[in-house]
Amino acid sequence: MQQPNEERFRHRDLNWLSFNERVLQEAEDHLNPLFERMKFLAIFSSNLDEYFRVRVSQLRQMKRVKKSIRKKLALRPSKITKQIIEEVKKQQDRFGKVYHDEIVPELAENGIHILDSEHYNTQQKEFVASFFQNKVQEKLRPIRLDLQKENELFLENSILYFLVTFQNEDHLAVVNIPVNDCGRFVMIKDTEDIHHITYLDEIIRHEMHHLFPEDEITGIFEIKLSRDAELYIDDIYSGVLAEKIYESLKQRTDGQPTRLLYDASMPKEVQKKIRKLLGLGKIDMMPGGKYHNFKDFMSFPDPTNNLKLHFEELPPLPHKNFEKSTDYFKTIAEKDQSIHFPFMSFAYLEKFLDQAANDEQVTHIKISLYRVADESQLTSSLMQALENGKEVTVFVEAKARFDEENNITWGRKFEEKGAHVIYSYPKVKVHSKIMLVCREEGEETQRYAYIGTGNFNAETSKIYCDHAIFTANKDITKEMDRLFKVLEGELIIPREKNLLISPFSTRQEFSRMIYNEIENAREGKKARIVAKMNSLEDEEMIDLLYKASQAGVEIRMLIRGFTSLIPGVKGLSENIYITSIVDRFLEHGRIYIFENGGEELMFYGSADWMNRNLNRRIEVISPILDEEIRQEFKDILTIQLNDNVKARIQDSEEKNEYVQRASGEPEIRSQYQIYEYLKERHTS
Repeated sequence: MQQPNEERFRHRDLNWLSFNERVLQEAEDHLNPLFERMKFLAIFSSNLDEYFRVRVSQLRQMKRVKKSIRKKLALRPSKITKQIIEEVKKQQDRFGKVYHDEIVPELAENGIHILDSEHYNTQQKEFVASFFQNKVQEKLRPIRLDLQKENELFLENSILYFLVTFQNEDHLAVVNIPVNDCGRFVMIKDTEDIHHITYLDEIIRHEMHHLFPEDEITGIFEIKLSRDAELYIDDIYSGVLAEKIYESLKQRTDGQPTRLLYDASMPKEVQKKIRKLLGLGKIDMMPGGKYHNFKDFMSFPDPTNNLKLHFEELPPLPHKNFEKSTDYFKTIAEKDQSIHFPFMSFAYLEKFLDQAANDEQVTHIKISLYRVADESQLTSSLMQALENGKEVTVFVEAKARFDEENNITWGRKFEEKGAHVIYSYPKVKVHSKIMLVCREEGEETQRYAYIGTGNFNAETSKIYCDHAIFTANKDITKEMDRLFKVLEGELIIPREKNLLISPFSTRQEFSRMIYNEIENAREGKKARIVAKMNSLEDEEMIDLLYKASQAGVEIRMLIRGFTSLIPGVKGLSENIYITSIVDRFLEHGRIYIFENGGEELMFYGSADWMNRNLNRRIEVISPILDEEIRQEFKDILTIQLNDNVKARIQDSEEKNEYVQRASGEPEIRSQYQIYEYLKERHTS
């Protein structure tokens, strides 16, 4: 008898909090240098902001869905939201403890003192007054509110404000904190060895009386409002159910408030006033510390230039074949070539595209862009290709969350230069990271393909762990050509035999390979699945993995983010073991290995095992055909599976315990060991 859903599947939004806890653990981990721990606090804060904008806002909106639909989907938005708030409060308490009890004292030990306005000395007060008058005051937009009258108050999403109270309790004021114009942190240097840094917030707090000279200020409290992002129902639900949900929510106003983070010292009567002004419910009120938007710690200055307070430099490694190559086409034609970010430079990809843009034999360049970077070498090369008369096809994902405007802007720029620009289809996103170059070589057209796990973005390539392969393999490039013809509307299906392409074949092929492992296990053969991905949520795939576990298939998974699968449950998933690595770089690659009766199959690509990646996105998963590259990918994955420094166990209790190193076992911090592995492999 099959267990009910709640016993078989975790709620993705609750388990996501377990992932963000792993980020918080990195801020607590003294193995990380001081400034890097501060950055993990920033990442934790930024993650939580987006989570409330997208996931929690979606849960809130689901309360308005008809009860019959909620029941059919087993939606429990109120219950889940309550559980989320309880867990977030616990994590916020840990966050405050790390910041106040560890980060601030350790900064002081290194000659960096964070000053609040109550501790400014006379000289510092003079500096603050001058800074306020010359650089800050003109950027402030105070809003006075008389609670005896009708008020319209609009707070922008994720912008910091002060709520000011006065002796006259019927009056309030809201003052913006202009971080974008003035920066969040202001340095007040006293000596070469002692550095004082103050928040912009504290400068405004100290000088607030200048804004209200005739009023007696009784309180100044920092607040920040999170607003809903656009709902992406199609990321989770499909077909008639999705339409019914949309119908239920058709009156929804985008961008409505979803969470007010406020200074916990704010009196309750003041909380009620601001809650009423903003039209919030009690559940939307989230108490916090004196300061918000800790994501700004990504830009916290280090006046000491102390290298020990930061991660050691890891210079990009040379690629043994590309580094000396002057003709990338020849290098790729001879043999498939792999690159691994951030251990290797994104410049190899940029150079390939630059050569394609300026090569007289190249006729076509086709590329899918999920998140278009600001002006870069890559976009410049595409423009140059157009100048040189190449046919350039750019598929721009117009619905990449939070990047819509930038993507569409770049799409128009490419169009103006003569590119064939295709925007995303309704309810289908193009998430694959692919490029195809067609080149006339003699009487034949030779195709060159690039298939990656990460976006075409030079900046994120420095912090995201991703993999890519350049290939001239005729079977792979022919199928890539057909895929682009599908995107261009010339074909309906790509008819692939080697690639796994969502939504056409990925689910079916992965399911077939899992069933194959089940059959092998039942026949007494060795059966094993190794899968590395960002997130696991698709219930059909999870049920298949449960079935495989029950058949005796050994399943080893590496999942960075959330997972709805519950591992290690006797009789259900006892053969499934999952770890997660959160370290210096963001693990972003996907790799899949199936034992296949000794004839091992290995794939990599852009798709997680999530419903949206399998059903509603164009994704490309490629077999790794080159033996040398297969070994390289397998070695890298093996190092990660054996991580005993930064790996956390994802168990049924969600304890996030670190993998314990056995006695006498060497330390394996996988990201550093992979760097050393690739260094030896590509320089020997």
